[in-house]
Amino acid sequence: MSDIPLTSPPAPEALDHNKDAWIPHVVPFVAWIFFMGILGDPAGWKYAVRSFVCLALFLYMRPWRFNYPRLNLRNLPAAIGIGFFVFAFWVFPQTDFFARFEGLHRFYMTVGVQMPWELSPPLERVRYAPDLEGWFFALTRLAGSALVIALIEEFFWRSWLYRWVQKEDFLSVDPGHFDRKAFWITAAMFASIHNEWFVGLLCGIVYGWFYIKTRDIWAVCIAHAITNGVLGIYVLWSGKYEFWA
Repeated sequence: MSDIPLTSPPAPEALDHNKDAWIPHVVPFVAWIFFMGILGDPAGWKYAVRSFVCLALFLYMRPWRFNYPRLNLRNLPAAIGIGFFVFAFWVFPQTDFFARFEGLHRFYMTVGVQMPWELSPPLERVRYAPDLEGWFFALTRLAGSALVIALIEEFFWRSWLYRWVQKEDFLSVDPGHFDRKAFWITAAMFASIHNEWFVGLLCGIVYGWFYIKTRDIWAVCIAHAITNGVLGIYVLWSGKYEFWA
């Protein structure tokens, strides 16, 4: 990712740097949610279509062209470590070891996996299983999670929303500036779109902190991609497809 160019030749309809920069940050993510709604159950070819279209939008709109610095290689070890760390606490509450603590496990599975107001255990799903969908679509799900939505989400949540909450001209906001209100709004909204909302909140906190500390959106993208990629490998290995619900 460090080889992605910082700028592109200006087009006749070039976006106004301050007024319209939000569009390429927001549209790919909105498109992801839109396709999720119109396609319904995203298993098989539906997830492949959603991943392809949204990746094409992301590459066409190139949100990174707004003078984002290249990946700082000094942040790479931390990004890798954070990616694995987030994966570990994402799956830990649903491991056999944690299940030994019956009260905590029951509470987490009742409240922490779905939003608190739903208060019902999630149904176990087997979507994306290779024996049902085939390995092509199972691996497409893995690639879409690690290489598409991780990038789209980081440019939306951390790079745009966190700074936009602070100031409409979000590009003028220093990513390293900590704003309590923007930080918690972003983390909470990030959690709200995940079934595992509690660990999703922790995830949003960690990624948000990492972005503020490094000011390096590419490092955060790598951390998110590693989390999703390792989680996908774990799902395929363990058969716990509820993590891909």
